[in-house]
Amino acid sequence: MKKLVLTIALLSVFYANAQNIDRSKLLKDIETLSADLFAGRKTGTEGNKAAADYISARFTEAGLKSFQDKYRHPFSFKNRKSELINGTNLIGFVKGKYDDVIVISAHYDHVGVNNSQIYNGADDNASGVSALLGIAEYFKVHKPRNTLLFIAFDAEEMGLQGAYAFLKEPIISRKSIIMNVNMDMISHNKKSELYAVGTYKTPILKEIIEDADDNSGINILFGHDIPNSGKDDWTMQSDQGPFAKEDIPFIYFGVEDHEDYHKPSDKFATINQNFFHSASTAILRSIIKLDKDLNKIKTNTVNSLKTK
Repeated sequence: MKKLVLTIALLSVFYANAQNIDRSKLLKDIETLSADLFAGRKTGTEGNKAAADYISARFTEAGLKSFQDKYRHPFSFKNRKSELINGTNLIGFVKGKYDDVIVISAHYDHVGVNNSQIYNGADDNASGVSALLGIAEYFKVHKPRNTLLFIAFDAEEMGLQGAYAFLKEPIISRKSIIMNVNMDMISHNKKSELYAVGTYKTPILKEIIEDADDNSGINILFGHDIPNSGKDDWTMQSDQGPFAKEDIPFIYFGVEDHEDYHKPSDKFATINQNFFHSASTAILRSIIKLDKDLNKIKTNTVNSLKTK
């Protein structure tokens, strides 16, 4: 009996360790994307285009399939000055056994250069994109039950434009999109706290992922999603917003604002590396659980819409 218990314990440890993200690649990606070379990745700039080149190459390395032999999906919008801006979403996917889709997203743009200072945007949001790449590589080896659509959104900083453009003309059936997992600012927190936003509206999501942080070294907290709570409600503060508007369940993973938020000091040197790797791994484990229980989420959503 003791041998059986020991075997089960060892298998549990092995299973937990297997659900992991490659730390060295994760840190290399965030360091690269937040380098001066990309000049803050502002939408429409050469630095942004260079970042798109890098991410596209990493999509290929991660084994992501593309639609019509291309990851790049351009869109246009007008800014507050009525100037036409061109952006580019980067989209790849891993085909699952089923056609239901989880959209996994993170925006790769940032605010560029201001007063000759580069705003590198390491936490915001080279961190989310780097985690997205690590998660994609995991599912290259461990095939999901459902189809996973990986999107690096552009123009988030200009009003969530990439996410709105995607949902306006989705490249897949809108009905197949069951939920969105969005990552924005997941590498900078001194209290080892990562928020999972969106469970107020869809409580079953909390039931599914609440133990994803076990033995991870961080704590997943729930909140920042109560309607009519002003700035404390993060629902519309990143690319999950357009999904929420269309009643698509979402979880937004992110940290609270910190001293380097939207400042030139948001560099690779100021992130918390251990926290970042632990947070990324906890998000991966959350997605594994969501993929396993997606039918529950789908049924819950249908029932919720019927009662509206």
